[in-house]
Amino acid sequence: MKQVTVPTLQVEAYASLAGEAAVERIRALARPLEGLRVVHVNATAYGGGVVELLYPLVGLMNGLGIPTEWWVLEGTDAFFNVTKTAHNGLQGADVAIDPAMQAIYREVNLANSRFDWDRYDLVIIHDPQPAALASLVGERKAPWIWRCHIDLSTPNPDVWAWIRPYVAAYDGAIFSLAQYVQRDLTLPLIAIIPPSINPLSEKNRDLEPAEVEAVLERFGIDRNRPLITQISRFDPWKDPLGVIDAYRLVKEAIPGVQLLLVGSMATDDPEGWTFYDRTLRRAGEDGDIFVLANLHGIHDREVNAFQRASDVIIQKSLREGFGLTVTEGLWKGRPVVGGETGGIPLQIQDGQNGFLVDSVEACAERTRWLLEHPDEASQMGARGREHVREHFLSTRELEDHLQLMARALKITPPVTPREGLFLAG
Repeated sequence: MKQVTVPTLQVEAYASLAGEAAVERIRALARPLEGLRVVHVNATAYGGGVVELLYPLVGLMNGLGIPTEWWVLEGTDAFFNVTKTAHNGLQGADVAIDPAMQAIYREVNLANSRFDWDRYDLVIIHDPQPAALASLVGERKAPWIWRCHIDLSTPNPDVWAWIRPYVAAYDGAIFSLAQYVQRDLTLPLIAIIPPSINPLSEKNRDLEPAEVEAVLERFGIDRNRPLITQISRFDPWKDPLGVIDAYRLVKEAIPGVQLLLVGSMATDDPEGWTFYDRTLRRAGEDGDIFVLANLHGIHDREVNAFQRASDVIIQKSLREGFGLTVTEGLWKGRPVVGGETGGIPLQIQDGQNGFLVDSVEACAERTRWLLEHPDEASQMGARGREHVREHFLSTRELEDHLQLMARALKITPPVTPREGLFLAG
């Protein structure tokens, strides 16, 4: 495995956004945990929401005196094809993991299991890719927690039956929503921790108007015409093709509208390039559709500028583990039109800070309404930013993880857990 280097962060830097009370609670929770060692393992160091979560979480834990490391497992193209199939199956797709695929999956996990796990007091493994590790390590001295970031509400039964024994080997699990916890999964500890965003990151910090203008100019986007944007991986579950169809319906009423689709190519998502090509074909020769990815020089600063420049942000997911791009859009003070799935309804209060939709037609109708009612859209955006401040900043997720760590290690925390944090344990 390869280690990811993360800068140390100080929780006091978040006081002006999260509040002094939150910082004091975090400090109190961290004191009995100082010196304990934690390790996170996932499948990629860039691209996707898991990476966005781990940078601030690991950095802040180290800043609190809790030595925390982040390692990425190494895999083959064949392995990541298997895990992408597994990801789709766990979100309900009609796929199969045949014996040859199962053997590839186990072989790569076995190779990555040869690691000095005993130096840690808590091990947290993220998502399906490294899920087999707990069952392959043998005698484990520390508690092992599996963190599921995907929508597991209605998994393909055969795919879940295949991976469930691997998950059952853990001492506990974390899910983004309670409805993702399968009834046949019984573990000593189950926590519900919605993801969060780092308000001080390059993607979410405040930008000067001139910075935003410079980014738009670089990519040929007209600041004087309406802009609707979806920031997501190129993935069938994110439905970029449906977003293009909705945009075309909006364009019939508002001819000047522009559409921006921005995605990041992650190393553990080989399907991304195929769907990127499909998105380009659906966009065709329309010069008002911009399809961009990290290969075009798109980084966090550019994403930040695009979101701030947008009149409406869309996240038309068909399945969604949580949807941090919704959180990011709301934090920028923009109304968001999102699919009524996964963690999106936890963030979008329908009619208050955006709209929930379940079809191309509804997506187009709500987007058009927001473009035609800019004052109401601005008010909705302001409410969205406050909703994120209250519920979805890194400090809240950090506080939840400190509570989880105390519970897993049987340490009595000095602060009462958030209601609904624990379903078991």
